[in-house]
Amino acid sequence: MIEKAKKDHEAGSLTLELVAKIFPQRGDAGEVVAVDHVSLTIQRGEFVTLLGPSGCGKTTTLRLIAGFELPTSGKIFLDNMDITNQPPNKRDMALVFQSYALFPHMSVYDNVAYGLKIRNLSRAAIADGVEQVLRLVGLEGLGDRRPNQLSGGQQQRVALARCLVMEPRVLLFDEPLSNLDAKLRVQMRSEIHSLQRRLNVTSVYVTHDQIEAMALSDRIVVMNDGQIEQIGTPEDVYRRPTSSFVADFIGRANFLETHIDSANNGHVSVPILGQMVDVALNDAPSVGTRMTVLLRPEGLNLREDESLKQAKVLQAMYLGSEVEYIVEVDNQQLVVVNNDPRASRIFSAGQTVGIDVVHETVHLLPDGL
Repeated sequence: MIEKAKKDHEAGSLTLELVAKIFPQRGDAGEVVAVDHVSLTIQRGEFVTLLGPSGCGKTTTLRLIAGFELPTSGKIFLDNMDITNQPPNKRDMALVFQSYALFPHMSVYDNVAYGLKIRNLSRAAIADGVEQVLRLVGLEGLGDRRPNQLSGGQQQRVALARCLVMEPRVLLFDEPLSNLDAKLRVQMRSEIHSLQRRLNVTSVYVTHDQIEAMALSDRIVVMNDGQIEQIGTPEDVYRRPTSSFVADFIGRANFLETHIDSANNGHVSVPILGQMVDVALNDAPSVGTRMTVLLRPEGLNLREDESLKQAKVLQAMYLGSEVEYIVEVDNQQLVVVNNDPRASRIFSAGQTVGIDVVHETVHLLPDGL
């Protein structure tokens, strides 16, 4: 039923046009702008994650899409149809909640079948749909159990199955993995990724976990103070952030000050840690312009080489597949990650070593962003 029906029940495209949501503060103390004129288009079958810190507006945006909140202004379209004021049950969407929201007195089968029963489908059609979706999420044979007889990961699968059986045009996720332990989060992340690609259902996912966002998404929407800071693929937002906020929120970041030493044909040369580094830069600013250098921890190498800028190792943490160092250079602390520590010597706190820049990882931001 599920995979076959997807051929006739296409995923939906979703568009937000200048959507805003303003909440009144308590005691007539003014207003809070939770979502500030957000515009976004999500293509059919695309997996898009709304990512940002607490209070950035990502959950409110999801609730606006789902119909649990109505926008103060702006429009929301599903397949070019205006659904701005439609109630949630008319939107052909399904939401996987953070808390699972399962009926504790019902069996797994009845939890998954609940929405189909409301649609007044035949017993045979309901049984067929539930059986297929339980097999799809790896819960075959567990239909008679109650939620309290399942692990956290199994309960999350039930919540996912309950949504998938409805064959929604858009599948929404509200931080669905935050209640799971680290190992289960990784496992469920992989399962959600596999299922979404298999079913090709349009998905909007909310999280504050950058690794989750990068692992799952076709595109990431980074939000801050109710606005969109950047939209891009996981590689775009990690390697080519448009602001220091995005650079600092996505992964770990080292920031250094520099200036344009020379510019020629879309390339600039900048001094970084005692080296001149050539960087491709469109609309290169004039010579002397101050810039901010973004250096990811894996874009720095440590080695015993007196010809390089010298750094003092303050801390060395062996993490198995990598060693994470905190080093001091010119009175500034930097984070350095060396992968596969078996292949090189592990340095100790107190040592002075050379620090080298991996030139192709350097990214420049306008100074002061």
